[in-house]
Amino acid sequence: MKKIGIVVKEDAEANKKADELENWLRSKDIDVVRKENLPPRSRIADKDKSCAPADLLYIFVLGGDGTFLSAVRWIGDQNIPIIGVKFGEVGFLAETVEENLFSAADAVLNNEFKIEPRMRLLVTVIREEKELARETVLNDIVINKGALARLAHIETYINDQYLTTYSADGLIVATPTGSTAYSLAAGGPIIHPAVPGILMTPICPFTLTNRPLIVPDSASIKIRLGKKSSDIMLTFDGQVGLEINEEHTIIIRKGFYPVKMITLPGQHYFDVLKAKLRWSGGRV
Repeated sequence: MKKIGIVVKEDAEANKKADELENWLRSKDIDVVRKENLPPRSRIADKDKSCAPADLLYIFVLGGDGTFLSAVRWIGDQNIPIIGVKFGEVGFLAETVEENLFSAADAVLNNEFKIEPRMRLLVTVIREEKELARETVLNDIVINKGALARLAHIETYINDQYLTTYSADGLIVATPTGSTAYSLAAGGPIIHPAVPGILMTPICPFTLTNRPLIVPDSASIKIRLGKKSSDIMLTFDGQVGLEINEEHTIIIRKGFYPVKMITLPGQHYFDVLKAKLRWSGGRV
């Protein structure tokens, strides 16, 4: 029996539509694995460790970008195609909207779609030569100071060559997919998902000449905090976080397993971008 996953946000309307989709799929003799989206965890130790069944053909995500990122974490390193249906505010990661849910589902079941691989980052956190965390992210990692903390001093190396020490409220390291998320709000550029690069965007840098930087996706980025750093948090896709200090080393590389995002006929990246950003007066 075919098996499809549904990840749904905590929302009455989204859950109602998920019920309809589940019943519709079951009427076609398709088994359904449904997962309610869990809220982001403040500590990495508390993260949801569940994993999507390996035999899922596809995953439908009913929600906003946060729900989509949660679903990607649920997939892990598996090659399960995923499609987002917007129930949130902006929904840069969504391929379609609520009104078109069943036509989109029908297209997916009839193999009328393409797969667009999206790069992920593999992030390793080390302290005293011990690996504390290993996470993959679709959008970004963010190093951010607390509300009452002083500027963060972030020593940054590219391929083990010293680049600079950012004195800033924080630093965002993003994929091209994540370039339209927090990095964009912090003044970073938009990068097409097919461009093979990693984006580094300082948050409110003390030195105004510290500008966003794009490095090749083959680069290894190493980050350490300056001495006497406190109240600094590292977050992964906004889903889980880890408090860090000068004893931690963060290593960021291109991940081994891209996300397989489903794209439907007639959907074009630049049209979606213009609509989301209202460049042509389009509705978000």
